Amino acid sequence: MPSPVYLCYFIVACWLNFQRALTLVVITAVVIFFVCWSLFKKYCGKKVLTFLSPLWKFWEFLCLVTWLALDTAKNPEQLISLAGFCILVLFLFAFSKHHSAVSWRVVFWGLGLEFLIGLFILRTTPGIQAFQWLGDQIQIFLGYTKAGSGFVFGNTLIEDVFAFQSLPIIVFFSCVMSILYYLGVMQWLILKISWLLQVSLGTTPTETLSVAGNIFVGQTEAPLLIRPYLADMTHSEIHAVMAGGFSTIAGSVMGAYISFGIDAASLIAASVMAAPCALAMSKLVYPEVEESKFKGKESVRITSGEERNILEAASNGAAASIGLVANIAANLIAFLAVLEFINAALRWFGEMVEIKDLSFQMICSYILMPVAFLMGADWADSPLVAELLGIKIFLNEFVAYQQLATYKKNRLSGLEEWSGGRKQWISVRRAESITTFALCGFANLSSIGIMLGGLTSMVPHRKSELASIVLRALLTGICVSMLNSCLAGLLYVPTEMGNCVTILSTANFTSTNYAIYTCCKQLFARWVCSRETGRVWSCAILPGD
Repeated sequence: MPSPVYLCYFIVACWLNFQRALTLVVITAVVIFFVCWSLFKKYCGKKVLTFLSPLWKFWEFLCLVTWLALDTAKNPEQLISLAGFCILVLFLFAFSKHHSAVSWRVVFWGLGLEFLIGLFILRTTPGIQAFQWLGDQIQIFLGYTKAGSGFVFGNTLIEDVFAFQSLPIIVFFSCVMSILYYLGVMQWLILKISWLLQVSLGTTPTETLSVAGNIFVGQTEAPLLIRPYLADMTHSEIHAVMAGGFSTIAGSVMGAYISFGIDAASLIAASVMAAPCALAMSKLVYPEVEESKFKGKESVRITSGEERNILEAASNGAAASIGLVANIAANLIAFLAVLEFINAALRWFGEMVEIKDLSFQMICSYILMPVAFLMGADWADSPLVAELLGIKIFLNEFVAYQQLATYKKNRLSGLEEWSGGRKQWISVRRAESITTFALCGFANLSSIGIMLGGLTSMVPHRKSELASIVLRALLTGICVSMLNSCLAGLLYVPTEMGNCVTILSTANFTSTNYAIYTCCKQLFARWVCSRETGRVWSCAILPGD
């Protein structure tokens, strides 16, 4: 419970300016909630859960069916995303290692928890405001990177050059995460999330802890939380660890994507929603058929860092990010160069048979268009969404997010939707949000080596076992991101743009933006002209909002 000194400080801060102290209120409320929940669980949690268990099994199914029937009646296009969600689950079941051993309790609870988190984030006012606020705070926080990178590289470079604009954010974020680990904040947070997933899904503490860690750290850092236990984990547990790593992104690279202009709230939501989904789909694809040594244990111990003070933790965190920054820079140079070479070769082969502008992106757009459409993207947007999916799977998500950011900037700057027969941006209505969720994960072919290299260094004697599991885990990770995007399409509600009269009356027409473009498009669509007698034309604007 809060100490008297902190309580006095909290009261004074709220009394002087409650709006300014809102962040402090949220942090305090979260800590108090977990403390109260721990006390509740200790003294009367088992009795309440035993009483509610029979009722919950019936009501959760009834409420879900009723809600879906009422909600999709208003927006029938949501049924496409729902169909895509079901097809992906059946697809993964078809690739299950042991069909008869699937624990459907884990599958349905994991998907149900993902749905509830998505419903809270995307549909409820408190959830939307909370995650929007959290995204805004992260953007403000990442803005402090400019103080360091501006001093080292100069303000001109950090404004104009990608390497000096986005990559220093990874250094800063890694430094802060190392400090939080030294203070024990991250361990406490990961343990709380792990406990929630463990008691709801019934998974073992080792695999659950690693997947919970993946919300904040990368695919090679999260297994370090359970390093002492990796040697004794079952194949199914190892698969869950890998699938969790492929299904999420690290907080450090998330900061880089936010700097591109990608919606911060959607990135955070996608990473949080992926954790229960990854566990559920992992147990669908690779069910447990062995006896786990960790089954029945309430928790496992997280080892703390070896730093002796906070300055050493900050320095080690910054130094550890150098390899990640160099790896990202090298991969971007290599992959973009390889992509350009592949496109040049494909154009050359295409011209031999009179196929113009053949490219890797075009091939992906044709192959993955049905997948993009089933996720909920409009048919006109499906080729661009499919291109980005192909880039994410066969190259990496960093390149895909960079291209998505380009499309978003084109839309916000008010460029024409179509130019030369090609779309210049993705519809903001649903496709942009769906694509943000679909790209949020490390599941790409280049990550196989990273995953195997990281885990093999921890348990070298299990190298062959890891290699036999990794492809199923990669497939699971790809589908988890797509399931998240289907859920985003199912729950997405378009926001109102605003009153066009107000927008056009206050607009600065020396430049354009998406709001002006949309209002002008609506205005011209309502303008109707007809020829009367002779050469006289009569024009009128149809009534509207």
